[in-house]
Formats: sequence, C-alpha cells, structure tokens
Amino acid sequence: MHAMKTWLLCILLVTIFVIAPLTSISLQENKHDSMRNDICIIADDDLDPLSDVEVKVNIQKIRSLETDDIRPMAIDKIDPLSDPDFYVKVFINEEEFISPVWQNQKYVYEEWSATTDVPDEEEFVNVVIELWDKNHGQDRLCDLSINDKMYPNSYTVNLTYSIKTGHWCGDDYVTYEGYWCGPDRSGYGRLNGCDDNSQYQHDRDCELWFDIRQSDPDGDNIPYYTEVNVYNTDPTVDNTGEDADDDGVPIEWEHKWGHSLVVNWWQDTIYPIWLYDPFVWEDHEHLDPDNDGLTNIEEYLTMQWGSDPFRDDLFIELDQMESGNDGEPASLLSKGAKERLQTAYDKHNIVYHLDDGCMGGGEMIPFEPENDWEELREYYYQKYFLNDNQDNWRQGIFHYGLVIYDGGFNGYGIRPDTWQISTKYIEEKCRQLFFIDEDIVYASVFMHETGHSLNIRNPGVDNFDAMYPWQPEYWKYRPYKSCMNYGHTYTFVDYSDGSRGINDFDDWNNLDLTYFNDGRW
Repeated sequence: MHAMKTWLLCILLVTIFVIAPLTSISLQENKHDSMRNDICIIADDDLDPLSDVEVKVNIQKIRSLETDDIRPMAIDKIDPLSDPDFYVKVFINEEEFISPVWQNQKYVYEEWSATTDVPDEEEFVNVVIELWDKNHGQDRLCDLSINDKMYPNSYTVNLTYSIKTGHWCGDDYVTYEGYWCGPDRSGYGRLNGCDDNSQYQHDRDCELWFDIRQSDPDGDNIPYYTEVNVYNTDPTVDNTGEDADDDGVPIEWEHKWGHSLVVNWWQDTIYPIWLYDPFVWEDHEHLDPDNDGLTNIEEYLTMQWGSDPFRDDLFIELDQMESGNDGEPASLLSKGAKERLQTAYDKHNIVYHLDDGCMGGGEMIPFEPENDWEELREYYYQKYFLNDNQDNWRQGIFHYGLVIYDGGFNGYGIRPDTWQISTKYIEEKCRQLFFIDEDIVYASVFMHETGHSLNIRNPGVDNFDAMYPWQPEYWKYRPYKSCMNYGHTYTFVDYSDGSRGINDFDDWNNLDLTYFNDGRW
C-alpha cells in the first residue's frame, strides 16, 4: 500500500511540473484576433528592424496626497518629522534604476527617467515602479497602488509594456467599457495611492505621473510593428497631426487612447482591444466616455496638460488682480493654496488643472477698488476670458475663477462656470481665524465657489444659520463636513463623502462635472 501511494504521488508530481507547463499559455504566446491583425503573436525576428529598441520610463511629477487635517503628528505619515524625501526605483526587465533624492519636498515637479536596451525579438517588457521616502535607519515605501484585504501592502506598481504597440497594462491601463477589473479611475500614466479609498487615512498615499516610450526613428510614438502591420503607414515618416478619417483628432491621439492591452489572469495571456480606429470616422465631437463635460476633441485640445478621456478632469482658468496704488496687496491665491486645492480633487481622481498663466490663460487684471456683478460679467465676455469671441475654444472646457479685491461679498457665482472671491473680506476672515493657515482659508472659499459650478446642492449648502453655534442649524449640519457648509467654510479644504451619518451629504459622488456647460443662470 505504501509503495502504491508513493507511485501515485510521483505520477501527480510529473503531471504538475512537466505536463502543465507544456499546456499552459504564456503571455508571449497568446494568439488573439484584433480588429486588423493579430498583434500579440511573438515574431521570431526583429520587431523593429529600424532601430535597436530602447525603453524609457519617464517620471514626470510626484505629489504627496497627505493633508495635515488628518492627525497631523501621526507616526504613520510618509515622514513623521518633516516633508518627504522622495526617490524612485524603476526596474526594467529586472534592471534597477534609482533616482536622486528630492529632499524635504511634498511636491516634485522635476522630471527623471530610466532608459535601457531591451531584446528586439520579444514583445513584452516588465516594468516596476516604486516610490520611496528616504529615512535615517529605514526607508519607507509609499503607496501608489491599491492595497486592500486581498493585497495588503501592495504599494508597488507592476506593468507589462508592449514594444509592438507602445502601450502597457497591469496596475495601470487604458480603460475600456466592459473590462472585468473596472475602470482605471486614476487614469492612464497616473498612479494614485488613494484608489483603495484611503483618502481619510494616513496610508502614505501619493500620486505619480509617468510615461513609457521606446526608440522610434520617425518620432510619432507609433511603434514600427503597429505602423507596418496594423495601420499600414510608413514607419520612416512622422505621421503626427494626420487625421485620415477627418473626425477631428489626429492619429497619435487615437493611437494612444484607442488601444488597450487586457490581461487575462486566468489564462496568463494579454490580448488587444481596439477602441478607436484612426482610419474610420468616429463622433469624437460628441463622445465623452468619462462624462466630465469634455468631448474627445476637447480632451485632445487639452492633452498637452494631462487630460484623459477616460478619467475626470477639471480645468479652471484663474485670473487675479494686481495691487492697488494705495497699498492694497495683489489679490492672489498662494502656491500653498493652489497645492491644497489640487490635492483635494486629485485624491478623488478628479484631476485639477489650474491655469494661472501656465496654459495660455491666467491673466493679471489691473486693480479696481470695487467690482459689481455687471463688471465681472464683462470680464468674462469681453475683457479677459472669451475676449469678445463667443466661439472661443476655452468656453465649455475651462471654468473661470476670479480673485479680485472687492466684489461686494467674500465670494459668489456669476455664471454656472464663473465665480469670484474677494480678498478684502477674506483677509478679514484670516485675521479672525488667526489660528488657521491662510492657505486653508483661501483654498476653502475658492473650493466652495467651485462647488456651485459643479451643482452641489443640498439643504446644508449656503445655510447662513449654520455659521453660528447658538443656532440649531449649526449643530444640525455639523456632520456635513464640507467647505460647502458655512459652518466649515474657511477651515476645511474638502467636500464631504457622506460617511458621517444623518444630515451629512455625499458631495463627491453627486457633483456634476457637466453642469458648468449650461452657461445660463
């Protein structure tokens, strides 16, 4: 009997370790039809005979998503004693690259890249991205990925890059409808540690923007294999800007966003999904797959600033007022206030783009001691935003925020897409709330007015009685912890998530990014 058991065990081991590998389908052996060609079959020869293929991982920016309103001295912060000392590790086919250390910086806008030669005959390249905080004694890994009960402490990002298509998949991918794993809420080329719903915890959450490219002799970022076997274009000619199907977006945009690599974890395979075809007309003038109020053509127009057609984007032009002749200071949002605003929205994957002069808008307005409502509408239509052009391409893409000296009140909406805040009154609030950081005061009131352009409406919004502790309304709406609640305006840079029980309201899941397109009040 013992001999029989031993014999059966041997047969089982042979089955597992010999037969199974022969019958399994590897990532590189997948054969799945695409809309044009089977692009996942590994060729035996050079996949790009025009160049010796190199892969470059470019880290574009890094931002801590921690805020000091969550236990500011908590030991589980990224760095309990200071701002982070970030550095990045990138592994390309297990070859390690380490960036410089950006010391004591919550926000890193200095680019860094890692480049290496890869085998020209193999389609897939393994890429790993890690974000670290340098510490005396022991460095700490920061969170860029989803970590939950199934995958605890999974802060590292694992990707598979295709040198046939120039796309990647894994922990970051181009979203497409019907993907079993759901949409990549943080967007393609952007990582967000808050994707595991840790917005209100210290989980070392950060966001990191990156891109992966390969050597491409004609410079249009469409790899040789795709040009020859899928698009039938010339791999020695730069096709950038061409719009063969005349649908309003060029080939390079449709290539980047119109193709997705899908991982089949059960079969250990990768296969392509084609969303858009650069040679077939599609209604990009009206398509808005992420329902953020920006059509695909508008997403193309703002692509240079990081918009993503499958992830929410919020664009705001910010015009500010110069200082006065009698010592009135310039009416400006500080850099700290702008960073707080970006963090508030980015944590929830509504990526915040503020044009304070960096995107072709963002003008300085000559000082005026007072502005009434009609003058501010003139700012919108004639002087600074539309510039007397009703067909200005920015209308319907950018919201319009004004920081002026005296508009008659702390802040108010002028149109569904336009608002003002007045520093004359906000400075008085800063003096009253001397124990609150001025960046918080300014960011909070600006976010409040932005909320009106996002159609945040409920009984706790703009309730004057909620400002005063001696009024019952103050205590009734105290659980509604949102800058839309006058009881929290000036002290809180966030909307509410509805988690605090009765009389709370879920702003984040009920705001309407398309509301500002109404254009009428």
